[in-house]
Amino acid sequence: MGELHTMTALAMTAAVRRGEVSPVELVEHHLARIEAYAGLGAFVTVSAEQARSAAKAAEVAVTMGEPLPPLHGLPVAVKDLTATAGVRTTYGSVAFAEHVPDTDADLVTALRAAGTISLGKTATSEYGTTLYTETEAWPPARNPWRTDLSPGGSSGGAAVAVAAGLVPVAHGSDGGGSIRVPAALCGLVGYKPSRGLVPGSGGFGLATHGPIARTVADAAALLDALAVPVPGEPFPAPAPPPGGSYSAALRRPTGPLRIARHTTPPLYDTPVHPDCRAAYERASALLAGLGHEIVDVPAPYDPAMLADFRVLQCGLGGGRGTTKMARWLADRARRYTAAEVLAAHARLTAAVRRAARALAGYDLVLTPTLARPTVPIGHFAAMSPEEDFDQQTALSPYCSVHNLSGQPSVTLPVGTTPDGLPVGALLAAAPGADATLLAVAAAVEDPAGWKERHPAIWTKLPSATVKPDPRSL
Repeated sequence: MGELHTMTALAMTAAVRRGEVSPVELVEHHLARIEAYAGLGAFVTVSAEQARSAAKAAEVAVTMGEPLPPLHGLPVAVKDLTATAGVRTTYGSVAFAEHVPDTDADLVTALRAAGTISLGKTATSEYGTTLYTETEAWPPARNPWRTDLSPGGSSGGAAVAVAAGLVPVAHGSDGGGSIRVPAALCGLVGYKPSRGLVPGSGGFGLATHGPIARTVADAAALLDALAVPVPGEPFPAPAPPPGGSYSAALRRPTGPLRIARHTTPPLYDTPVHPDCRAAYERASALLAGLGHEIVDVPAPYDPAMLADFRVLQCGLGGGRGTTKMARWLADRARRYTAAEVLAAHARLTAAVRRAARALAGYDLVLTPTLARPTVPIGHFAAMSPEEDFDQQTALSPYCSVHNLSGQPSVTLPVGTTPDGLPVGALLAAAPGADATLLAVAAAVEDPAGWKERHPAIWTKLPSATVKPDPRSL
């Protein structure tokens, strides 16, 4: 069977059902890796006691022949922006350094019902306000491909945990690229679902929850666990997928599709790095090889949207923040009246509608995921908050439009830099077309070959005292 962490999430759950591995073995193996690689900064809280207790109960259920939920015994992690009963949840801020919620968020309840076992809370930027995972509360999260590089954010800890084999899949959230950016930088599949599909959407419907995984099938399985309807949600859920689950939808042929593509950044006029263009071209070739029609189109968005998008982001960030970015966002938010925020939202909604009409004849849209393949840790530290905001947008000018539109969007690790770092390409579909998007992504996976690419630490398990030094791995 090999090292347990090298199995996919679905292979782990199948092995549990067959009695080939126990939930206790899975949990202990992954807890050992979390301890060994604490220097990566993936976790801010490890809930080892709770995980071990849940694993023992899960093992009893297998032994007694009880009906098992779909992801029974699977180790996962929950982003530290999401309340988990009895487990410290800091929101990435020193203001909540000792905060322990009394109740679970709906998605945590859904993950437990699916049979997963959370090993703890993964690192995030303060309140999820930045696309890098560096706070005043905790050490920075480090990219396992090269530890002087940023893994992105705000779901940076989740991406590090999956890429380093600390958990097979992880929960993330995405209000402007916060799943897809770290997934792209860490060589993973990062999926932002359609608006309303996963309960807990927030902030004008920009933010949603979704999976970070090594394979599309694992991402679909975790999406099935998360996409549990909850009464009172502000946005209606899309219709159920064919076959009743997104995992089943992967096996349905899509037929030839029309796929629009462009490299013009929607939100920021910035150069696109050759490595990002190369990943985009490889994705185009892979999709064409599957029989899809690839059509070059003009970019349907006006970069002038950035001013209005900044108004919304300022209104959603800040709070009792201690980082300079959170304080700046909070200060800017206080300068806007409610009428100005609503007007900015109305203009953005109109822009999204125009773009949807321009792309109405296409099934999917392909762009690069990022405009740059990587940035070092501390890249944004010396910048003013305003320059920081602009440079984050220059790094990731493609993702946020899908938060505005509510479209599903997935980054796929189809490319590499000349020195072997992963580079993603981004596919998006119409709102509600998650099943089609996932099926196409799954078809790309084998010819792209990313399942066999891992950082060097993938096969190593040092002693618990080892802390990885930059560029030593």
